[in-house]
Amino acid sequence: MKNIKLIEVPSEIGAGTRGASLAIESIKIAALDFMSNFFIHFPSEKVKTENEMLFEPIHSPYAKRLQGIVTMSKRTSKAVADSIQNNFFPIVLSGDHSNAIGTIAGIKEAIPDSKLGVIWIDAHADLHTPYTTPSGNVHGMPLAASIGENNLKSKVHELDEKTAAQWEELKNVGGINPKILGENIVFISLRDFEKEEKALIEKYGMKVVTTGEVRRKGVESVVRSVLKFLNECTHIYVSFDADSLDSSISKGTGTPVSNGLREREADDLISKLMQNRKICCFEITEVNPTLDSENLMSEIAFHILQRAVNVLLMN
Repeated sequence: MKNIKLIEVPSEIGAGTRGASLAIESIKIAALDFMSNFFIHFPSEKVKTENEMLFEPIHSPYAKRLQGIVTMSKRTSKAVADSIQNNFFPIVLSGDHSNAIGTIAGIKEAIPDSKLGVIWIDAHADLHTPYTTPSGNVHGMPLAASIGENNLKSKVHELDEKTAAQWEELKNVGGINPKILGENIVFISLRDFEKEEKALIEKYGMKVVTTGEVRRKGVESVVRSVLKFLNECTHIYVSFDADSLDSSISKGTGTPVSNGLREREADDLISKLMQNRKICCFEITEVNPTLDSENLMSEIAFHILQRAVNVLLMN
């Protein structure tokens, strides 16, 4: 049985749409609506944010609020590393996906010799860099930062010295760079990405499982093939972005995309993955209650969270 610790990171400075910082409170409200006392059962830690930067002018158009994200990544990394070193299984509830940079750094900081695999359940590849980004939003860059990639072959922008230096600092958070190898990344339900990202998927031979594949082969078979692909890894981190769900149900997220997973598919997928002993951390991110009329996305996120934790507690 695992000791679980909840790490709350309500930071949204990496996103383009406002509101993801309210996700954790809205998931707690969903729990209360279901008469669940889930949140009083586990120790939790709240990581201080830099969200006041949202009111300030942007200095780095190709990596917006980058210095704040470096600061957040260091704080999140410390929280995750401390919890793993104290024999907790960290479950990270975060605002936007740029927070995953800190989560991955924290796992590596706690287990530096690990060969870390990543299962990225997301509509997007999040493999942009400040040199290739179409938006400048750092929540589109966490995997590139974690594999230590600039992707200069696909370069679109020239960076000023300060931005380039901060990006290097971000890649080196936790003192290990790269933190993961590109060939140890699996995408599930990926369906919206740019050619610059596709170049990296092909360069490293990352595995992509489409929504159609999940449907055709079934969750059990997909999980088997994903874990087989990551067979060489000693530890695996699972990151669940709310926009992996189909846009018909994922209105409460900043970047909804059609042809995504159904709630049941995501739920089954994650609880099946959680049975594997190599899984060392789970993150839920990009829930945005301000875009949702009935808090539906938070309710779905809570169900997924609750079931994942139940599986972990049984293992």
